[in-house]
Amino acid sequence: MPRRPRIEMVGYYHIVNRGVEQRITYEEQEDFEIFLVMLCTACKIYNVQLHGYVLMSNHYHLLIETTQENLSKFMKYINASYAIYFNKKYKRSGHLWQGRFKSWYITDEAYLYTLISYIHNNPVKAKIVNNPEKYRYSSHLAFIEEVESIACLRNSFIFTEFQDKNDRKAFLQSTTDESILHEIKKASNLVVTSVNEKTLSHQRLQVIFANILDNKDRNKKIFQATNEGYSQHTIAVYLGFSQPYINKIIKKMRTNEL
Repeated sequence: MPRRPRIEMVGYYHIVNRGVEQRITYEEQEDFEIFLVMLCTACKIYNVQLHGYVLMSNHYHLLIETTQENLSKFMKYINASYAIYFNKKYKRSGHLWQGRFKSWYITDEAYLYTLISYIHNNPVKAKIVNNPEKYRYSSHLAFIEEVESIACLRNSFIFTEFQDKNDRKAFLQSTTDESILHEIKKASNLVVTSVNEKTLSHQRLQVIFANILDNKDRNKKIFQATNEGYSQHTIAVYLGFSQPYINKIIKKMRTNEL
């Protein structure tokens, strides 16, 4: 049976990929560093924003944001480039990665914020370190210490939404509610995406946001759009705002309804 084609939409994705037969994919420090170089190169080529990552010995997690429907090309570049490097260095042949990478499309702000903590806590969960700040191969340390070597992280929402170092540290140390991840992942196999949203008419958004009177009226219309099935990301792109800003408005509107 042929594989089902991936549904690719512009937006945030959680990516996971593992070594074939759970084999080690990073043998030494240089391997981690080479992979990060290739990752940043791919981000530049395919206009993808990296928001967070962790590289474990036999798998990796990425939190990325695409601006074009080119996720598969982006991932193929990374995985193929690194496999060629790894096989040549260690004189091996064959597949390095276990089948297709897994990806979840992120439409919920709570999931986005919980996910970055979940990613950074992978080494803690694996009992490699007792604090994510002590793990060398994740974005956690870069956010805390403002490491400049990972150029493709500079525009991560962690930096743009939490410009003060202490605010970033407090956010990253917040408790991870893994039940949020479980519920969203359970909703779909491999790609969590609102397929119906892709068919929603942008003409309808034009109707919703026509004749905005003031910010209060605009916020009501944003809340209306989410109730009609549009994701925060889609609304943010349409209005030219950041997704976290849209999320703050929706949270405020929900609080006022209580």
